[in-house]
Amino acid sequence: MGTHRSVLPVSQESDLPLSNSRFTVDTWQDRISRAQEEMRKQQVRALILGPGADLIYLTGFHAHVSERMNLLVLPQEGKPAFVTPLFEAPLLGDDPSALVDLHTWSDGENPATIAAGLIGDANPIAVGDALASMFLIRLQSQISATWQEASPLMRELRMIKDDAEISALQEAASKTDEAWAEFIDSVTLTDLTELEALKILTDLTAKRGIVNIWGICGSGPNSASPHHNAGDRKIQPGDAVVFDWGGQIDGYFSDMTRTVHVGPPSEEFVTCYETVLQANQAALDAMVPGTPLEQIDIAAREVIESAGYGEYFLHRLGHGLGLEVHEDPYVVRGNTLPLAPGMVFSDEPGIYLAGKFGIRIEDIVVATPEGGRRLNHADRTLRIVE
Repeated sequence: MGTHRSVLPVSQESDLPLSNSRFTVDTWQDRISRAQEEMRKQQVRALILGPGADLIYLTGFHAHVSERMNLLVLPQEGKPAFVTPLFEAPLLGDDPSALVDLHTWSDGENPATIAAGLIGDANPIAVGDALASMFLIRLQSQISATWQEASPLMRELRMIKDDAEISALQEAASKTDEAWAEFIDSVTLTDLTELEALKILTDLTAKRGIVNIWGICGSGPNSASPHHNAGDRKIQPGDAVVFDWGGQIDGYFSDMTRTVHVGPPSEEFVTCYETVLQANQAALDAMVPGTPLEQIDIAAREVIESAGYGEYFLHRLGHGLGLEVHEDPYVVRGNTLPLAPGMVFSDEPGIYLAGKFGIRIEDIVVATPEGGRRLNHADRTLRIVE
């Protein structure tokens, strides 16, 4: 949720192969073609990307992030090129030449010169958000051109998920649901620290094949901090406990939040919980194709405002989900982009009363021609636990 993630390193990063059962070389070739079509629409002559989600989306390459340059150069027409250190070329798979012309370099050579030669006199040039500034500065010292952000271009490609992407997101969500069901039905939270409770939950998630797992756990007054870093506070009777976590299947993330209460809750807590639950449903009900995204945020916010807690809903309703935990589209006041089938984002209203408790209920939803559909189906009713 929000704009930042607390991370619990409970599993090692696992690179995707160039191809797997869902995504093949044909997938990447089609995406490259669509990127070039979008470049023509936006009059971008060259697109350059460093390691990150945009590169993975277009090629499946999990290039190494370091002080050594890895760079995709995609012209408006023709085959893309990839500049990489010689000894890192095996990271790109058995036959990267199916997608790109490979240009390797050795320590002592200047990869920026190689890349500049490939870019030539292309102008303007769109630069991926994840490209390190040191590489961009080196390129700019050799190329005279107009430079612009690549996000408006890549957003058009990545924002609408295809069937394979939705399948991966659904599997990740379902396995996260399963982990929650086992956790909440088997674990006594009292006297566990936040870190201990989160570790049990994320281990159960990893057991189901999910990797790159992150997580948040906030208990008692800490639950009122939406991005609380789990710590050594012991969970006690009377606490609200917020769990927000997820991880990847085939590179695509899950993201879910559930709030429980240890022992009997106060009347105010029950009222707030039911309000957040109603807001979660109101947002889903507002997911009519063509609706401005801000109206989905407003639909949830109006429920919370009507209950008298509007000032305690501290963040936007949701963020897109895919190869990154936070990506377009963002469901927030001011975003008038129309809802379109294939958009996937979080539905996560919350109420946060400083010093007392916080409540958040988060599901991932996909827009369909008929309306919104939840990918998460874990129980949303108020759970009283020990």
